[in-house]
Amino acid sequence: MEVPENLLYTQEHEWVRVDGKKAVVGITEFAQDQLGDIVFVELPEINTLIEQESPFGVVESVKTVSDLYAPVSGKVVAVNKDLEAHPEQVNEVPYGNGWIIEIELTDDSELGKLMSPEDYIEQCSKEQG
Repeated sequence: MEVPENLLYTQEHEWVRVDGKKAVVGITEFAQDQLGDIVFVELPEINTLIEQESPFGVVESVKTVSDLYAPVSGKVVAVNKDLEAHPEQVNEVPYGNGWIIEIELTDDSELGKLMSPEDYIEQCSKEQG
């Protein structure tokens, strides 16, 4: 299981790559593996305001439908439109072209509530039993 060192993670299996006041968000390799083949990603509108831990979209796979939860609060400044035609990118490159949204952060202190790669690996190990 790949868990990049340069990212932060949520208990709901989203990842965050912070660059200044912007944060790119996707779902982890663990999450996409549990979901199975992704067939649809519901994206929020640009300029939507989202709050940490609130749903902002949906991922639909051949197995289930799952909400996506905002790892941080802010304004959606970009969405990965490529996922509309190629949702499988979430499975193929979850930390690359499979990114979902980009957020302009409104509260940097929320980053402190996210997990380090080590903590995330530990959580996934517990979930796998």
